[in-house]
Amino acid sequence: MRRRLLSILLIFTILLLISSPATAQSYLFQLPTETVDAYWNSDGTLALDYTLVFINDPSGHVIDYVDLGLPNSNYSDSNITASVNGNQVNDISSSGFQGQGSVGVAIGLGQYSIQPGSTGTFQAHIEQISGVLYTDSQDNTYASAVLKPAYFISSIVTGNTDLTVTFHLPPEVKPTEPKWHAAPSGFPSQPEAGLDGQGRIIYSWRNANANGHTQYEFGASFPKSYVPAGAIVTVNPFAGIGTFLSGAILPILCIGGFIAIVVAGLSSSSRRKQKYLPPKISIEGHGIKRGLTAVEAAILLEQPLDKIMTMILFSVIKKNTAEVITRDPLEIKVNQPLPEDLQPYEKDFLEAFQKSGLDRRKGLRDMVVNLVKNVSEKMKGFSRQETIAYYTDITKRAWEQVETANTPEVKSQKYEEVMEWTMLDKDYDGRTQEVFRNMPVFIPMWWGHYDPSFGRTASAPTAAPISVGGGAARAPGADFAKSITTGVQTFSSKVVGNINEFTSSITSVTNPPPKVSTSTYKGGGGSGGGHSCVCACACACAGCACACAGGGR
Repeated sequence: MRRRLLSILLIFTILLLISSPATAQSYLFQLPTETVDAYWNSDGTLALDYTLVFINDPSGHVIDYVDLGLPNSNYSDSNITASVNGNQVNDISSSGFQGQGSVGVAIGLGQYSIQPGSTGTFQAHIEQISGVLYTDSQDNTYASAVLKPAYFISSIVTGNTDLTVTFHLPPEVKPTEPKWHAAPSGFPSQPEAGLDGQGRIIYSWRNANANGHTQYEFGASFPKSYVPAGAIVTVNPFAGIGTFLSGAILPILCIGGFIAIVVAGLSSSSRRKQKYLPPKISIEGHGIKRGLTAVEAAILLEQPLDKIMTMILFSVIKKNTAEVITRDPLEIKVNQPLPEDLQPYEKDFLEAFQKSGLDRRKGLRDMVVNLVKNVSEKMKGFSRQETIAYYTDITKRAWEQVETANTPEVKSQKYEEVMEWTMLDKDYDGRTQEVFRNMPVFIPMWWGHYDPSFGRTASAPTAAPISVGGGAARAPGADFAKSITTGVQTFSSKVVGNINEFTSSITSVTNPPPKVSTSTYKGGGGSGGGHSCVCACACACAGCACACAGGGR
């Protein structure tokens, strides 16, 4: 009997040793990127969008659960959705949360678990988190919004993380009102500022060389008047004394974290640099601003500037004010005297082209800056959203006139009449090719002054009605569309250089980021704002919504 027991014990020990490597296997992955969008809503709640992209190490444990820490328990599991590589997962439970801290949700990946050696993208959207705003510690008329994005314990995450965090402030907040908090180490001293697709002011921070195991804190403050008074959390100023008198430093468990992975990034930084209109025209007034020219409408729609300048070139040529001498490099001849009906931006355009090199580029930049300011001035008291819809409809109806014409001659005539409006379509060149597929374009009389390669068909620079047998030059539709596209590209490469840099130089004048306060705003956790606390993840809980390190499972 003794020998049998020893044999069983030996077998059990051997089996335990054999199985121990698998049992001891732990999470190990890279976090190449992490993107977080925090929506601070007008009802005082917070919505979070996480995109977590990770590379699971070949020796790591299968990533079968994501323990996602949340700011507090004021949410519902039914308001959370998640997916892996675009596949929805439904195993979402707060009761199963096993990350550090006491608040969070466990998301089971099931059949979409990320296997060792594989890459996966995890996304989660959480709605209606309440109790996340506190009184700003340095201005009691402001609400403080602070977020610490998810991070991971250093033993399971390797490599750098490209981290982007974007705050979407409540609707109707005016551009001059909000203030950002001091940026974490390694991030630019001020965030990129601009508007999102809903017209909300955004602050965006990005550090391509961040890491996945450091707590980074981001914050902004805005007037309390934009959220209900009841949405601001009131902190007992004596809470810290009570904690001290209890004889111990009691960790306050803010938020557990996750075991998941990080982000394929969406950078608002580059987008803001291309937004050359000031945000204020998005939040002023009501009604439609009629009477804008196609070029001014293009500014309102924030079309690429190389396209806009090509539209101006077409305009001055049609008015017999200029003609192209060479396309590459682009050189134009200005005809004198100038007609009286020129728009101010057309005069500035012609004046810039009478210069060369950097002086020409500066002249074009000044022209665009003045044009943006004039459009902004015209939009005062009017709704940008309604006006954009109005001019978008004009573009739609312009194309309909061309597309419903029955013959190549009539199509060409209609196209020439509404050409500047059709160019507001983002795919105007491709659409032109489609409309004139397998049929010729009857070239406008003025076209030879824009593209000498087509030849001049008449001495008059203005377009005459096109009729069959009228002697108008013909060209394949594809070639005609290509000629327009090539002209736009010429502006990019030969006239203004890098179009993104050129646009950024304008944005820095017309839509600069708001200035940051010299003070460091700390929501609730600073002097006069309530208590500070020490928690398991070293999170300053007063006035912040934070997500702390998870250890996986």
